[in-house]
Formats: sequence, C-alpha cells, structure tokens
Amino acid sequence: MLRAQLRTRLSRLWPELSVVHEMGDGRDVDGVIARHAPRLFFLDIHMPGVNGLDAARAIGDRAHVVFVTAFDEYAVQAFERGAIDYVLKPFDEERLAVTVGRLKERLGARPPALEELVESLAGRLAPREPSHLRWIKASVGPNVRLIPVEEVIFFQSDEKYTRVVAADGEALIRKPIRELLAELDPAKFWQVHRATIVNVDHIASVRRGLKDQAEIQLRGCAETLIVSRAFTHLFKQM
Repeated sequence: MLRAQLRTRLSRLWPELSVVHEMGDGRDVDGVIARHAPRLFFLDIHMPGVNGLDAARAIGDRAHVVFVTAFDEYAVQAFERGAIDYVLKPFDEERLAVTVGRLKERLGARPPALEELVESLAGRLAPREPSHLRWIKASVGPNVRLIPVEEVIFFQSDEKYTRVVAADGEALIRKPIRELLAELDPAKFWQVHRATIVNVDHIASVRRGLKDQAEIQLRGCAETLIVSRAFTHLFKQM
C-alpha cells in the first residue's frame, strides 16, 4: 500500500518519471540494476530481509538513492548531508515535492559514493530505532488477555475506554488513543479519525464517502471505519 501511495504521488509530482521495478525487500539489487539500469532507487530503511541501508551499500555509486523512513525530525538530522535525500512516511506531498526538485537537479550528475554516508546513517539511526508496542494487555472479566499488536485490526475511543478490535474478538483498555499513537509503529498504524487508529495491513479497500470523508472496509471485520477530513490525505491516490 505504501509503495502504491508513493507511486501515485510521484506520478503527480513527476509525470515524466518511469517506475521500472518494485521490490518488497532489498534482495537482488544487482539483478535489478542489470535488468533495468535504474538511475534512482527509493529504499525503505526497514525493508525485511535485506534492509534499505544494506541495499544502498550494494548499489554503491551506480544509482542515486532516496531513503524512506518513519523516523522523526530529530533522527532525520542524520540525512542532512546533501548527497542522500529522504522522505517520511506516511508520505507528505509537500516534502516529497522538495525531494523531487532536488533529484531533478542531481540526476544529471554522477551518483555519489554511498559507503561513508551509509555508515554514518547506520551509526546515527541504529541507537534511535523506536521500540514499538508489541502487546496489548486487556482485562476480559477476571482475566488479563495479551493481544499481539499485529493482530489488532483497529483501536477506537469508546467514552472512558479504547476498543481493541481483533479478528477473534475485542476488548477494552484504559489507554487513550493519543498515548497509543505515540507507542505504535507509524508505518503500520495510521490515525484516520480523532478517535480511530487502523492497522494498514487489515485495510481491504477505501471508498469515497460523504462530505469529503472516506470509508475503510477491513479484512477480518465487518465494521466500516470513517476517515475524517483531516486524514483523507493518506488516501489521496484513490
């Protein structure tokens, strides 16, 4: 879904750009270069298997690189080196437009050697990798239920409590949405309403609703979630 969102926004901001390949991890960088000879890679730092930093080491000076990251602005200081650019996820079109402008200027020049810059990034970012919430402790009658965060479909405020909805049922916790948002992985969990956070892995489809809102249909759950106007930018590729 994030790759589709990036592709859509790039097509709007940079219509002459041709996307020649998409990959779910950093494996086979050499094969991709041999087959497609790309001039530019967008690399998620946290790709599974071979991550973005390792993929950049393999690319070397054979192509320009832009890193995709969920790190906050303090950690992003590590990218302010000029030769390597970054975009934050979920994608902000204004920031992506700045990156596109820089890339258009750089593509005519030889890509920089990445080894020193990548090692600097690895050293700066590794200690600050966020420790995201892994388990939800929820009271169910006299028992405490441990729910793996990846099994949660969505969180939703319910008066004094927060509903935790999973495929095998739901529970209530006292932790408010704003605290959950600070502890969850922002690449996996998006706030779509003042009172709702959804696991993007469980989004089946998104359709336009009334009054500039959108409606989310979910996998493993019959409920429909409303996306408020303040968060519809997350789904502008529709």
